[in-house]
Amino acid sequence: MHILSFLSPIPDRYNTALVCHRWQYLACHPRLWLRVDRSVKDSSENGVFPSIEMAISAARPGDTILIAAGGNHVVSNIQINKSLCLIGGGVLPDETTIFCKRGSESALELSSTCKLANLTVKAELGCCLLHRSGRLTIDGCILQCESNPLDYLSCPIVSTAGGCKVLSSSLKANCDGVSVIQTRIEGGAKAVLTKGDLALQRVRVIYAQTSVYFWFDVEHP
Repeated sequence: MHILSFLSPIPDRYNTALVCHRWQYLACHPRLWLRVDRSVKDSSENGVFPSIEMAISAARPGDTILIAAGGNHVVSNIQINKSLCLIGGGVLPDETTIFCKRGSESALELSSTCKLANLTVKAELGCCLLHRSGRLTIDGCILQCESNPLDYLSCPIVSTAGGCKVLSSSLKANCDGVSVIQTRIEGGAKAVLTKGDLALQRVRVIYAQTSVYFWFDVEHP
């Protein structure tokens, strides 16, 4: 289990579970990550939860949460104030969907250093991700907002972070920011809206046959 903990959760550690029953037990052990499975009715099985909100509540800083593929995981304004990694369990990001219904400000509200990978986040109105503080990494995801005629009311990413804070004890700067890597962004008035001191930087766009992929950073100028 200690050796497997050095592997990246997706795809390496996830694939080791296919080797044999023993490796599956070790690779899926709650010491390595928590799991969200909507088919589970309660959390009697150690480390497996029926909802994303319950898994986040039970998680410790630094934990990885694997969200099962299939169907929509419905969320609303879930606040994440500890360092976590949320990963979709499907082969492709559109196999694991976090869905935020109309009337919510955001699907996820992030106030700590977090990573989202291999996930689709949909919002009918409002924003998919509300970044308050910390370093947020969005890697290989799909962010979808309301299309016309209400796209001016929605935005996939909204950041209200203030920038850098100097830690007096070590004189090091603790900087907020957002990094987007190979992510599809669809709908909304703009890809990212900043309401704090951060600014959009280092933008790259690749037009594929059916999609547009973005790379960019939102950091202190």
